[in-house]
Amino acid sequence: MKPEPQPDLPPQPHGCLPPWRVEELPAPLPFSARNALRTIGPGAILLVGAIGMGEWVVGPMFVVQHGRSILWIATLAFILQSLLNLEAVRYTLYTGEPILTGFMRLRPGPGVWGSVYTLGAVAQLGLPAATAGCAGIVFAMGAGRAPAASDAANVAWITVALVLAAAAVLASGKKVERLLERASWLMIAYIFAFLIWVNVAFVPAAEWQRTFVGFFQVGALPKEMDFVMLAVFASLAGSGGVGNLAIASWFRDKGFGMGAKTGNLGGVWSQEQTLSPTGAVFPITPENLRRWRDWWRYSMVDQSLLWAGGCIIGMFLMVNLAANLFTPGLKISGVAAGVFQAAEMRKLWEGFWWLGLLNGFWILFSTALTNTDVLVRLVTDMAWAGAPKVRRMPAGRIYGGLLLVFTVLAVAGAFLGDARTLLAILGATAAPITAFSAVQILRVNTTLLPPELRPPLWRRAALVLCALFYGGVSIGMFWQLAR
Repeated sequence: MKPEPQPDLPPQPHGCLPPWRVEELPAPLPFSARNALRTIGPGAILLVGAIGMGEWVVGPMFVVQHGRSILWIATLAFILQSLLNLEAVRYTLYTGEPILTGFMRLRPGPGVWGSVYTLGAVAQLGLPAATAGCAGIVFAMGAGRAPAASDAANVAWITVALVLAAAAVLASGKKVERLLERASWLMIAYIFAFLIWVNVAFVPAAEWQRTFVGFFQVGALPKEMDFVMLAVFASLAGSGGVGNLAIASWFRDKGFGMGAKTGNLGGVWSQEQTLSPTGAVFPITPENLRRWRDWWRYSMVDQSLLWAGGCIIGMFLMVNLAANLFTPGLKISGVAAGVFQAAEMRKLWEGFWWLGLLNGFWILFSTALTNTDVLVRLVTDMAWAGAPKVRRMPAGRIYGGLLLVFTVLAVAGAFLGDARTLLAILGATAAPITAFSAVQILRVNTTLLPPELRPPLWRRAALVLCALFYGGVSIGMFWQLAR
């Protein structure tokens, strides 16, 4: 039986969805480095999703075209997106709900915001950009060369096979978040070990310093800058768009804060129903505030150190390679967007062709898994919170049904364009979503949270800056497209 709200609490604003129930905030493990390693994890899932399209593909692509003078954009993106993610998590720690449920509590209500973000998520992740890049790698493994434009049909069919494989993996886990987290830690260990080895072995120490300086040396944009690709780079240098918003759902499923009181999505075949459609909040007491501070510390370790730190290191290692070993001004075929890295490393040693392809495969396939889960997860969460009729079946079954629908969409999308084209669509959609969601997160956290838990002034300013930066990039992109 659900606990009744405490009668002595003042009314809590809850927006356009039913009010939260009130329970005590669970106590986290005492904050320590060892316990942090036992507690964190959602950042690892988001990190492997970011590494694929941003660090492996877009970062090197930009560096071979424009040099290291544009790396300050990546630094700004990492900082702003890290702060954005933490503010999304702030809401989840207090309510146990993902941030998109918080958006649905805002006027004009769940029907409007659920529809807006469903369309945005489908526009950004409905087409299999990462999977198409991964398919180019599989083709290269079999053919011994990078795919050319004439190989587009074969690459598309390989994309279909990989889309189905990704769906099968996601459907196999008893708990999707746990499956992705375990896989992500393995991917991170392999990917970073390979990149560190190649950098140490082949890039002179002086070049490491030049790359490092590039991340902090703000300069003018190149005159010939393509604003569509700038939007792609600024967004995918991190996990822009709906990728940022998914972090709150993984935090809930991991049991951070009040997420321990609201359950998780479970697996596709799970018969258990643990996910509550409405969150739970805690009374503001000295003990709960102490527990809150520890949950917040763990959240900062997960997002500021694991995710943002991992993104920075991953981008540094890849662009350090690209700036020193790849051909300047390299023209990259659309179907070879995931392969050119291995093709360039092959010039050093034939064995790097296979090692680079294997590394690229795991990077992009893990990104494909993450992107698929993000799309299905966000739509499932919004339907579960805002549409009572869908709750007649377990949330895991809804996840499975949507996984089937979006798999069919991705199969059709495999024939709509090559990896670079699909990547441009993904990144260009992510920039305006990031800008708009920053404004909504600010509104949620300053109206629905109690004053003691609202973000300080400097974090509010960071959300405004995030909205202005990605809004400006989006305006430049739309201006270019309209000319």
